[in-house]
Amino acid sequence: MSRVETGFAGASRSEKVLYVFFRTIVCGFTQLYTRMKIDGKDRLPVEGAYVLAPVHRSYVDTPIAACVTRRRVRFMGKDSMWKYATVGKLISALGTFPVSRGTADREALQRSIAVLSGGEPLVLFPEGERKDGPIVQPLFDGAAFVAAKAGVPIIPVGIGGSDRVMPRGAKFVFPRKVKVIIGEPIRAEVGENGRASRKAVAAVTEQLHSELQRLYDEAQASIN
Repeated sequence: MSRVETGFAGASRSEKVLYVFFRTIVCGFTQLYTRMKIDGKDRLPVEGAYVLAPVHRSYVDTPIAACVTRRRVRFMGKDSMWKYATVGKLISALGTFPVSRGTADREALQRSIAVLSGGEPLVLFPEGERKDGPIVQPLFDGAAFVAAKAGVPIIPVGIGGSDRVMPRGAKFVFPRKVKVIIGEPIRAEVGENGRASRKAVAAVTEQLHSELQRLYDEAQASIN
């Protein structure tokens, strides 16, 4: 039986149409412009939620992450982006959900868990903001915590070359080669109460960091 990726949990028909339309354009351009190659797609679940956790070296990592699966993937966005109703409806249809800027991280975590509980993949960059250099920086526990809390796997993703496509401070996107390598799913061990301890979350974060470094090194080496 062939793999058929399913998604769009809770999305209206118009949202599905918008997502497919814009994803086709964005991913088509991204893949053509960067000659992007993706390894490990068979490691992504074809149904059910998961946390996609890529390294983060460029703004183009966001569209790159959306290209790894045909399923609708969800992203966080500053609530100010919803200031105008039309814009809000559009970015919501494209999988983004609002988080209030300057509020406690608890809101972001709760909304992330709600998205995963709805059965959709969620993209979280565990390094936080964009970083520079070949070393994967210390990770926040958020991605591992959310995955453990929702009872879903976290999937590491190495992205090589995106820092060349759009370096920090660049105003243009350059036609540079990109390689994406998807790693094996990682799960947090849960206790009899169905919850993961802080120790288990920390262990997942450590394992994720090690795997991200390996995947990032491999992806970078393949484009050099």
